Amino acid sequence: MSRAADVLLADGMTVHLRPIEPSDADAVVAMHSRFSERTRYMRYFSPYPRIPARDLHRFVNVDHRDREALVVAAGDDLIAVGRYERLGEAAADAEVAFVVADAYQRRGVGSVLLEHLAAAAREAGIERFVAEVLPANSAMLKVFADAGYEVSRRYADGVVHLTFPVAQTERSLAVQWEREHRTEARSVARLMRPSRIAVYGASRTGRGVGAALLAHLRASGFPGPIDVMAPGESPAGGVASRSEGSRGHALGSGDHALDSGADAAGSGDHALDSGADAADSGGEAAGRGGEAGGAGAADLAVVAVPPGSVPEVVADAAAAGVHGLLVITDLDPARRHELVQQARQAGMRVIGPASLGLANNTVPLNVTLVPHLPRGTGLTGRVALFCQSGPLGLQLLAEADRRGLGMSSFVSVGRRADVSGNDLLQFWADDPDTDVIAMYLETFGNPRKFSRIARAVGRRKPIIVLAGAGDASLGGAVAGADRRDSSLAYETGLQESTLDTSAMEALRARSGVIEVDTVAELFDVAELLDSQPLPTGDRVGIVSNAFSLAALASARARKAGLRVGRVGSVGAGATPAELAEAVRSTLHSDDADALVIVVAPPLPTGPMAEVDFTPFADALAGAVAGGDKPVVATYLFGDGPAGVPTYRSVEEAIRALTHAIRRAAWLREPAGQLPAPVHPPEEGAIDELLRAYGVPTKESRRARSAEQAVAAAEELGLPVALKAIDHPHRIDLGAVRLNLGSAELVRDAYADLRGLFGHEVVVQGMAPPGVACVVEALDDPAFGPVVGFGLGGPVGELVGDRAWRAAPLTDRDAASLVRAPKAARLLDGMDLDALAELLVRIGQFADEVPRLKRLTLNPVLVHADGWTVLDATGQLDEPGAAARPDTGPRRMRSATPGLHM
Repeated sequence: MSRAADVLLADGMTVHLRPIEPSDADAVVAMHSRFSERTRYMRYFSPYPRIPARDLHRFVNVDHRDREALVVAAGDDLIAVGRYERLGEAAADAEVAFVVADAYQRRGVGSVLLEHLAAAAREAGIERFVAEVLPANSAMLKVFADAGYEVSRRYADGVVHLTFPVAQTERSLAVQWEREHRTEARSVARLMRPSRIAVYGASRTGRGVGAALLAHLRASGFPGPIDVMAPGESPAGGVASRSEGSRGHALGSGDHALDSGADAAGSGDHALDSGADAADSGGEAAGRGGEAGGAGAADLAVVAVPPGSVPEVVADAAAAGVHGLLVITDLDPARRHELVQQARQAGMRVIGPASLGLANNTVPLNVTLVPHLPRGTGLTGRVALFCQSGPLGLQLLAEADRRGLGMSSFVSVGRRADVSGNDLLQFWADDPDTDVIAMYLETFGNPRKFSRIARAVGRRKPIIVLAGAGDASLGGAVAGADRRDSSLAYETGLQESTLDTSAMEALRARSGVIEVDTVAELFDVAELLDSQPLPTGDRVGIVSNAFSLAALASARARKAGLRVGRVGSVGAGATPAELAEAVRSTLHSDDADALVIVVAPPLPTGPMAEVDFTPFADALAGAVAGGDKPVVATYLFGDGPAGVPTYRSVEEAIRALTHAIRRAAWLREPAGQLPAPVHPPEEGAIDELLRAYGVPTKESRRARSAEQAVAAAEELGLPVALKAIDHPHRIDLGAVRLNLGSAELVRDAYADLRGLFGHEVVVQGMAPPGVACVVEALDDPAFGPVVGFGLGGPVGELVGDRAWRAAPLTDRDAASLVRAPKAARLLDGMDLDALAELLVRIGQFADEVPRLKRLTLNPVLVHADGWTVLDATGQLDEPGAAARPDTGPRRMRSATPGLHM
């Protein structure tokens, strides 16, 4: 397994971690020279002013098993090194130590090194780390204490001696994931809440993508300095406003002009803007770090230049100390990889390429290709919007504007070369200005990580997902990249699930995700969850001034699985006051947890133009004000009551309310407990790994003759069962013979099976009677590891009566999974607690064994007092295969083209 990884520090900066190499000798000496005297003393227990040649040779030459050393690089400089050394040949203990350059101390480098060293040690068969730390080295002591391991401490001879097992524990995983959450959230926060922005590619003519972005940024009222990084002698568009600064920039000789009529020098990259002048050759930048606009580096650089100019722009931004990039320009896969590698080497994160832009109404900030953000944003709601596709981003913003939905922030990640939906979820989880997260996803990226994050974030804030696919991108179209070299599978990151649609919907719902089918439904649900409290139950009260509409609402609610509570129909001639009183009494009734108001136009007594609809809306708004139950309305004329989500059809209203009721029910369920890690062997077959998780299979033997079958039966103990090797579960086909209590019966059964199915049979001891079930586990490409459960037999397999949950399973997950199949009533009287425990163990197996591709236990006989696994089959990757994403120490997803992590 490769141990090289890009990682995030506590402040959101990216650095590169990798095994040490002999060629690092000079860099190690240079790093050592930058250490303060205190840092050297704390690490080596002596002044150690220079590294002797002999020590240096040993430092940089390791075998990467008994002796391992990992270095951390920021740009071209090494900033830290950590190492372990086994204490004797084949010993289970190893001494661990690391040192961090002074400028990078207290930024999480030590904890990251410890995680990766512990993972490497586990692969090498090392069980424990020991360390010696000076009592004054409080920072290092804290790294060990906060790692989540069970650390034993002993003080002797002026040194603190530490010992701890390196196996992952429930606590160490929780610590690892919490640090991952903080670092990813902080790295995105730099981009979402910038105090200073640089814009690359804005033409002096005021035309083109870069100029449009700059204009939208200005118009948004962004309060910080803006550095306009345009070529030429003066800032683009003559920028010289109260908060804006500028600094010139030369892209260098041979780069493309920003003029569509200029000749491209050397490649087919398209020009970005029309009418702009060519970049000066050999010109010098007017400053670094935004000197012309005030002190400090920009937090965010917006990149809207031709593809061939992107590397020099990134280099310029890196030299200026920029924290992150928003790349509007589209790039082919190879250039995307280069972009991310270049940015990460400089400690920067990247949104894009081919991004539509980002906006944050609480800054305020609009650096998108949309001139005006939705009206009412930042005032009436707190919904965060996320998308990959540019056109879908336009649709989301247009729909939010049409509805007047309050939006906290918006991000389009385009090609998602670096920053992904998982990163944004980590940020929005803690964002005080966001209460609801609405996402359009073409792919779940790292589905395993998405499921884990969604479980945690979904408990705090609703996550609404519209899943789709598409290869169009507005950013790509306007930036003019040549996309003919990219396949649809790469462009969209499409991952086809092995499960059916209903199973996927159930999985995401159990993971805290509300899945919707259309953009309209996405906003229907977002509006409701943003403006209304969650219900305490599933009883729906209904009030209408039309009996037929009340009946329709009742029917739709029952079809959605809701209970219909109090229903009030006041008649077509009801006055606003009468309708409001019916609403008020139903809302405060004990027979309603939520309220649906369905209002038809009142019967006119004169021309329709003379009917005043306002009193109805005002009266209803007053009737629901201050209530603690969710209210939705279907208003068939005019504007609905203020503060109440209003829909044009009964079906839309009931559908949105159903999502809210199901979310409330999910939140009321206890989260449940996960089992302690098992730490299975790195190698081994399916049966061996199952035994490590306390799931033995009933012992069996294969036989190819009657004599072998009898011998196996006597060895296992009579009575036994004989099964045809190709149909071991098909009693209906006559392929299984049971309760064979003598050698003669075994011979006769073998003869029968041989005549029907061939020579080879399976001989197995009899298990107590029970209900046959099937348990499955697989690594689904669109969701990650999942566990399936259903009743066995040909009928269950024919109708596909299987329920699924995401792995690992809590005790609550397993208990609900046992009752989820339609035929679960057949298990009445069986030991369901033991069955639920089996499902927990299989979920743990699926989660902790990255090699697992698929596992099937069929049949599992569930008895009145336990269970028996009669057969287990599965597929495992070879030991040492590439790790499944999200199974090891913290690392950023790969920047390699085509690899979505």
